[in-house]
Amino acid sequence: MKLKGMLLTVVSATALFASPAMAEKIKIGAAVYGLKAEFMQIWSAALKEHPAVKSGDVEVTVFDGKYDALTQQDQINTMITQKYNAIIFVPIDAEAGATPVQAAHDAGIAVIGSNTRVHSDLLSSYVGSDDTVSGYLEGKSVLDRIGCKGNVVIIEGPIGQSAQISRLEGNKKALAECPKVKVIEDQTANWSRAEAQKLMENWLTAHPGQINGVIGQNDEMALGAIEAVKEAKLNLKDFAIAGIDGITDGLQAVKAGEMTSILQDARAQAQGALDLAISSAKKGDYKPQSDIWAQYKDMPWNGGKDKIYNVPWTPVSTSNVDALLAARSK
Repeated sequence: MKLKGMLLTVVSATALFASPAMAEKIKIGAAVYGLKAEFMQIWSAALKEHPAVKSGDVEVTVFDGKYDALTQQDQINTMITQKYNAIIFVPIDAEAGATPVQAAHDAGIAVIGSNTRVHSDLLSSYVGSDDTVSGYLEGKSVLDRIGCKGNVVIIEGPIGQSAQISRLEGNKKALAECPKVKVIEDQTANWSRAEAQKLMENWLTAHPGQINGVIGQNDEMALGAIEAVKEAKLNLKDFAIAGIDGITDGLQAVKAGEMTSILQDARAQAQGALDLAISSAKKGDYKPQSDIWAQYKDMPWNGGKDKIYNVPWTPVSTSNVDALLAARSK
């Protein structure tokens, strides 16, 4: 009986000391708009490579929003019910995304925005890139190549997503500098390569020999346009085509001279947002573990207290594309 009592005391003491350690594991949820395309796959994979996740101190669950605002709302409600410590939100719809942010805020759970924006003042912080800048840069790239004259088409992202709205604003800013250029078609292809290819096929039929430039609001859609031109047995050199994101196929297409692109650093956006989520969960008692803060000197950590962290764009060129591809393959 005395031995049993001693064993019980040891077991109880062990449980007592083990419980707080187990409770300290931080649970972060990432609600992303969709995982079909490479960019968000790179973004999501970067979360798993974060030092705090690899060490086991933080558990991250990525929820595939399937490009639907209601699905994202349900997923965030699930995270609230399951008492996640913080949420990273990449919304499909800037307006509709405000509702789940409000719900999380009311439940006392910090929401950190990343990549795409939501129209809400309740985000703890946001880590992303200025899409108006990228829209202007890609538009200017196309317009410079066609000599500021001729006809262009615009392939937009999902209507209502912040990236689509801001990139279009940037596109229009560039177009305003070339009043002789006419936009003869402008439709969404929902970030989809296949949808963009179908659109471009239709436009090539409707406007034979009239399209000089293609402004694709992401690389996937620019690549879809390239496929349509190839399928139509037309000369790619007759088209100025631009995209945004710097996905692997986009980088390869830049290297081949088929398009231009601007790299959006998915890794920096994801790991930066995760550092901020962990900091929120730890009530600010945290030093960032990702190396992205050292990489981008113009984006200081500032104690994790800034509302907006703006990750710079990297225009892709023949001089840096090989290095970018090498980094992607690591």
